[in-house]
Amino acid sequence: METMRKYWKEAGALTGVLLLTCAVAAGQGSQSGTQSGQQGQQSQQGQQGQAQQGQPAQPQQPADKNTLSLDTPAPPVNPEEDAAYKAFDAVPMTDADKKIKAGEDFLAKYPTSRYLPPVYSMMVKLYLGTNQVEKMQDVGEKEVALTPNDVQTLAILGQTLPRAWRSNMPNAQQQLDKAEKYSKSAIELTPTLPKPDGMADAQFTLAKNQTLAMAHSGLGLVYFRRGKYDDCIPEFEEATKIDPSPEIDPVNYYLLGMADVKTSHFDGAVAAFTKCSSVPGGLQDTCKGKIDEAKKLGATQLSAPK
Repeated sequence: METMRKYWKEAGALTGVLLLTCAVAAGQGSQSGTQSGQQGQQSQQGQQGQAQQGQPAQPQQPADKNTLSLDTPAPPVNPEEDAAYKAFDAVPMTDADKKIKAGEDFLAKYPTSRYLPPVYSMMVKLYLGTNQVEKMQDVGEKEVALTPNDVQTLAILGQTLPRAWRSNMPNAQQQLDKAEKYSKSAIELTPTLPKPDGMADAQFTLAKNQTLAMAHSGLGLVYFRRGKYDDCIPEFEEATKIDPSPEIDPVNYYLLGMADVKTSHFDGAVAAFTKCSSVPGGLQDTCKGKIDEAKKLGATQLSAPK
């Protein structure tokens, strides 16, 4: 468990970049939500038309389903609910405790709100940033049930569940199955999403790569947990290749090095452990020791071809 807590600490830099991206998107969503309130009557007429045709209206869904993060909310049900959502949205991400409290209060008061997807999406990131994994999983699974193509939430679930995994968990196999499903869904959906209006090309590319890096990392760790070392290596390699974070995630390089050792790719292991050891933190000394171990193995055992 101590090792896992260190993993969480090391993963914080990636979380920070993700939160920044989503904060920008949230601001765009809030502005659009204000504009949509001016069109409330037209929206209500459209929903009535759907009902008459036998098509259930889905007010809880964002206007544009194909986005990476927070989208334009539907018109407000009432001014009180609209004001409560805006109050939650206005709390800065830097004040995590206050924003979590505002989000939890909103969800308790408006459990069927049309604003559930953006609130759930933000709460996932807040719970992740404060290491409340069980709450993160609970609200994240509610979010992807409502918005199956929220690829950032899918990727966060896919990466977090196997990192918090323990072999003696009562639902250990189920957790890995879920992580595999979420990671694969994020990998499949992310390249297909169109760029949201108002998002710069560079920001969109960064958000996609960030999402894909998490998803490949999560899938690689699922394979690693299952002893499928040949399968996990390309996932970790892809995760480290496309990760746009300016700070290296040492967890991915540590796991890549361990998988390389398991498959007798000793040169690859030395390279991965060297990258891991360059990052100050809980894994630095461990990876330094692993470099020497991999070199000794490479000098005494045959290396497998790539």
